[in-house]
Amino acid sequence: MLMAAIPVVCAFIGTTQIGWNFGDGNVLQLSLFTAFALAVLFYGVMLAGVAVMGRVIWWMARNYPQRPSLARCMVFAGYVATPLFLSGLVALYPLVWLCALVGAVALFYTGYLLYLGIPTFLNINREEGLSFSSSTLAIGVLVLEVLLAITVILWGYGYRLF
Repeated sequence: MLMAAIPVVCAFIGTTQIGWNFGDGNVLQLSLFTAFALAVLFYGVMLAGVAVMGRVIWWMARNYPQRPSLARCMVFAGYVATPLFLSGLVALYPLVWLCALVGAVALFYTGYLLYLGIPTFLNINREEGLSFSSSTLAIGVLVLEVLLAITVILWGYGYRLF
């Protein structure tokens, strides 16, 4: 999953060279060691998120005639998450509001890709695809919220741990 490395590398560069700008004049710049440790954890968390969503899609697809393998479901989950990975480019200049704005746009496009891709991926009609995609998206938003919370904890308070 090279795409998952984009936000990791960008956040590493942004937090060590520029620092997190919270908009109130405070800038938090991380040391190389701390940023590297957090980047490794961040990468693991993102891969875990894709794996969880791949397993969710695989589990939900068990009742359909063309049941894809777990590996294909994980690849599909990674494909759908591509806009979220690409939105990590804004972490090169880590402004909190800018990261949130670009992340929201990427989340909408991710949902769009999911709604378009599920009917083709499972070879089902659009109505069934809408139901399946909506359920998957709801679970995906929950997984994303957990990942965002872990990311905030890692990048916001992790420098104290390392």
